[in-house]
Amino acid sequence: MKMHARGLAAGLFLGALAAAQAGAADRPPVKIGVLTDMSGTYAAMGGAGSVAAAQLAIDDCLAAECKGMRIELVSADNQNKADVGAARAREWFDRDGVTAIADLTNSAVALAVQGIAREKNKVVMFSGPATTALTNKDCSPVGFHWMFDTYSQSAGGAKATVRAGGKSWYFITVDYAFGHSLEADTAKAVKALGGSVTGSVRHPLNAPDFASYLLQAQSSKAQVVALANGGQDTVNAVKQAREFGIVAGGQRLVSLLIFLSDLRALGLDNAQGLSYVDGFYWDYDDASRQWSARFEKAFRGTKPTMTQAGVYSSVLHYLRAVAASNSTDGKTVADKMRELPIRDPIMRNAAIRPDGRVIHDMYLYEVKTPGQSKGGWDYSKLVATIPAAEAFQPLSESTCPLVTAGK
Repeated sequence: MKMHARGLAAGLFLGALAAAQAGAADRPPVKIGVLTDMSGTYAAMGGAGSVAAAQLAIDDCLAAECKGMRIELVSADNQNKADVGAARAREWFDRDGVTAIADLTNSAVALAVQGIAREKNKVVMFSGPATTALTNKDCSPVGFHWMFDTYSQSAGGAKATVRAGGKSWYFITVDYAFGHSLEADTAKAVKALGGSVTGSVRHPLNAPDFASYLLQAQSSKAQVVALANGGQDTVNAVKQAREFGIVAGGQRLVSLLIFLSDLRALGLDNAQGLSYVDGFYWDYDDASRQWSARFEKAFRGTKPTMTQAGVYSSVLHYLRAVAASNSTDGKTVADKMRELPIRDPIMRNAAIRPDGRVIHDMYLYEVKTPGQSKGGWDYSKLVATIPAAEAFQPLSESTCPLVTAGK
């Protein structure tokens, strides 16, 4: 009887194992493309670090919901050019079997790829670009804006600065979709709070010299000089603003979008006192610290930016939706992504809206002085939490056809 029972148990086990293996074999292969800036202005906040974050998400899902699935990861440099990014996206979708694209640093690239993904019925997840057009007039049923946008960056920063006495603003803005959107959203918030905009000047992407722009900002006598740019442009502008005595002369310098990698490049001597809005900071709580330690080990000993954290979160959620729906069809997976709760160490109180905007808590930080820092990556202190419901453009103001069609 005992031998018979053991044989029966072994048979049941082998049967269950065979069934599980057959089920895994029946699952469709997944191929994720990380399309990012590998060598330019935004490479430090996205780039190879975004690829590393995506691999961490794949590893985590393969150890859980995605066990047995075939998942491949590819990456490419979009060169911050819409035509380059669009061509690579088409090639990936049409020839290479890519089922979803993540990151998409650069708003112009993101808008181009959004249209292609909609046409091809492929999921695309934006963690690097900031333009709100992605969830307004250019929204898509298979497109998701994951981490931050120009509204989230402007709302918290403008409110804190105006309340602290910064009533008049002058903008130094990068001259393409992202900068235009960031300036417009911030100017709207400033005026709604009773402030004013005295002027603005626009600069090309990858500008090494900000002298003329900073001189115009000084001449404006505005209380606030706001940088509506990102990446290396922000680093260059902040360093040169210190040299020109912008802060020493009594004006307040505000960076509307700055990343941990930028603070690292600037150093606390240059960055101290800057206030900024962030969607993820490595030292926020135990969960963020533990995940960031894993990222640091996997990628060149660096802590993750909010873009790289957003890539991890979006890719993990996408893979869970593929596993749950047993499909890589764009609309099927997108519907499942909206249905499943977002659970990860990256975002708090997260949910996906009908327009594709992922809302979650955002945070207002202030850069520490060298004396306040405990060393290493200890750059910022939390000033305030901006609740998910307040951090992003209200759905009632959306111009997304997926939302307005029902009105």
